[in-house]
Amino acid sequence: MHDTTALLIELGALILCLGILGRIAGRFGLSPIPLYLLAGLAFGHGGLVQLNASEEFTATGAEIGVILLLLLLGLEYSAAELVTSLKTQYPSGAVDFVLNALPGAAVALLLGWGPVGAVVLAGVTWISSSGVIAKVLADLGRLGNRETPVVLGILVIEDLCMAVYLPILTTVLSGVGLAGGSATLLISLGTVGAVLYVALRHGRHISRAVSSESAEMLLLVVFGLTLLVAGIAQELQVSAAVGAFLVGIALSGEVAEGARNLLSPLRDLFAAVFFVFFGLSTDPSAIPPVIVPAVLLALVTTATKIGTGWYAARRAGVGSAGRWRAGGTLVARGEFSIVIAGLATGVEPRIGPLATAYVLLLVIIGPLSARYTEPLARRLGLVRPTPGPSRPAPVPPGVDPGPKDVADRTAGSGTAPAAAETA
Repeated sequence: MHDTTALLIELGALILCLGILGRIAGRFGLSPIPLYLLAGLAFGHGGLVQLNASEEFTATGAEIGVILLLLLLGLEYSAAELVTSLKTQYPSGAVDFVLNALPGAAVALLLGWGPVGAVVLAGVTWISSSGVIAKVLADLGRLGNRETPVVLGILVIEDLCMAVYLPILTTVLSGVGLAGGSATLLISLGTVGAVLYVALRHGRHISRAVSSESAEMLLLVVFGLTLLVAGIAQELQVSAAVGAFLVGIALSGEVAEGARNLLSPLRDLFAAVFFVFFGLSTDPSAIPPVIVPAVLLALVTTATKIGTGWYAARRAGVGSAGRWRAGGTLVARGEFSIVIAGLATGVEPRIGPLATAYVLLLVIIGPLSARYTEPLARRLGLVRPTPGPSRPAPVPPGVDPGPKDVADRTAGSGTAPAAAETA
């Protein structure tokens, strides 16, 4: 069979399968992400049917999927909102690091993988999946929720920390001192700082330059600009996802709204490809030997991520229900964890299967946790009910209840109207 013919048949069958799985998930009110991952396992190396002709195309589509997920997430917020979030959320970022990196480091040391293994596994368990969480927020219709900027702030802090962590990790794995990797580290920090500066100071001019009356022109310019910036960011040792996110926050107003409407269908298509590719790259036979430590680590870090989100949302003044939603949303791990594990497989080959099993567990648990953590907390009595307004004292017969009279009677009864807690 001709290569192009095989490519079209494989892609057509795969995308049709994803559409059917998505409809099944929608019928039960679930996120389709876990089903996409299981489909990837079925069609990957060691699965039921192996895709050969479309493997390279799927890998490229997966990269585009992550970029579009982060671009659309960035379009939801302005640069000023991002800076405010970073200023207010940095203590939560520190709590996030302590609660979620230490379990990975401890497990690596217990397994005898040494300090290098501890640094690697700490990164695997620390970083939540921006791609998975962005898709979950869109699926659940929570992009406008009060707790969503808190979740976003944690994700941005983690992604920006990756610009520092990955060069350091690469240097440690290569066996040279930190001084040898200082140039790469400075380039990474400089790139992130420069893009943030441009987004803050000149975002309005960028939006004006990108703006177009033609939907076709707007789509081409925004999509092309995003891919270009993401590629340059990757070349400069900064995550492509961070570059795409920064492009999103640089655009505002009608341009951002128009870009969201045009790019949402593309995001959904390529995001599905990303999750399938994640499953395709995993050999199912490598999972059983490491499933016990992976399950234990997944359970511990599910609890610590929920605690992180609860703490961060509480600091931001979000109500009780929103705190649990924020915590449940942060559970999923994904693309960064796999990248980190891939860098370390040459030094400690056992890290790869453990990280893969761990991420697969949490990328399936994550969407479920985002959906059900708050209802479960409510059922257990951990969500405080929102107080309603006080009822004024009864009006005596024959008295005309003017507005001031009602206020005075309320004050005299000793029950001021209660402020509703934002959930």
